[in-house]
Formats: sequence, structure tokens, C-alpha cells
Amino acid sequence: LDRNFKGVRVAWFKDLGGAPFAPSVRAVVDGHRRTFESLGCIVEQAEPDFAPAEIAFRVLRAWNSANTYAARLREHPNDFKDTLKGEIEEGLRLTGADVAHAEAAHTRLWRGFQAFLEKYEYFVLPTSQLPPFDINTEYPAGIAGVKFSSYIDWMKSCWYISATGNPAASVPGGFTPEGLPVGVQIVGRYREDFSVLQLAHAFEQATGFGKKRPGMAVIG
Repeated sequence: LDRNFKGVRVAWFKDLGGAPFAPSVRAVVDGHRRTFESLGCIVEQAEPDFAPAEIAFRVLRAWNSANTYAARLREHPNDFKDTLKGEIEEGLRLTGADVAHAEAAHTRLWRGFQAFLEKYEYFVLPTSQLPPFDINTEYPAGIAGVKFSSYIDWMKSCWYISATGNPAASVPGGFTPEGLPVGVQIVGRYREDFSVLQLAHAFEQATGFGKKRPGMAVIG
């Protein structure tokens, strides 16, 4: 896994086209620019256009949910939570044209991201847009004063990357002032999974945050 990263170009996230991030998460992750620079990387703030991911992921997710669960929803409607019900029902309303439009957006996203990574070998961003939240909260209503319109808005930093199909690794990046863990997400070029593992390994060796273990709480 060892590798010399001198001169390797790394793109650093900005806001993914307007996605909100908790200040505590941004502070932890932005503080690691110097970590990657200490490894020899050339770090520049730059990011591709993720707008196509909004169309592609939301539509194709709803379409897949409908195809997978619609029959079960009809048979056991009380077994589904409201958010999943809504997603299945949304998928059932989709037309062939809607899905075709989403597939075209998916293609634009993929091509744009691969072109972006011709200049940069890696793209670095937070794993999650906010720290871990209370177990009794189904999903956050918003971040940093920005209200969400759906239950998946708080994890755009994950599904934007999932939609590209590129390899990614999330590594321990440190902690908020409250002691909550923050992840750093390293994204690499298409099918270059091993190079992602190499940079993740180098980052973990340089920081050692993964060695810190939380205390165990007894529930019940």
C-alpha cells in the first residue's frame, strides 16, 4: 500500500454546488488540507458539476424502490415507514420519459466526473455533511439553517459520489469539539480502487485517528 505521493494532484471540495455542511464537519475536514500536502500532494479547491446527480439519483432511486417494493407495499402497507412509502409512490408515478431523462443525466454526471479526474487523481470531501445525530431522530430537518426537502438531503456528500460509480474510501478524520467522529472521503479515478486504498492508508498512517475507540454504552 505504500506509495510516494509527491506531485499527485488532489481536488478539494467546496460545497458540491450548494450542499450545506455543518461548520464543525467543515472545520475538521478543511484542516486536513495540510495533511495531504505533507504527504507530497498538490491540493487545489476544485469540484465537478454535480447537478446531474440530483436528477439521476433521485429518479432512479424512486424507480428502483417502486420496482422492488411496490407489491409488498400493497400487501403490507402498515409495515412501511412514511418516507419509504412516499419514495415508492413517487416511483410508481414515473414515466418512461422520466427514467430516460434520468439515465441521460447519469451519463452526463459520469462523463463529467471522469473528465474532471483527468486533471486530478483524487477528490476529497467529507463523508457526511453533519456529525452523528441522536438515534431517536429519523433524519435531520436541516443543516446550518438550510431546511431539507427530503430525507436523503443530509447525505448528498455520499450519494453524489455513489452516483458516479467511482471508487471511494471513508477514513477517520478526527472529532468535533463535542467528541463526535468526522470522516474524510477519498474518491479516485474509475476502477482505480487500489490507488484509493493507497492514499487512504497514507492518510491513516499520518493521522492515526482510527486508533481512538469510543466508550461503550449499555442500552436497556
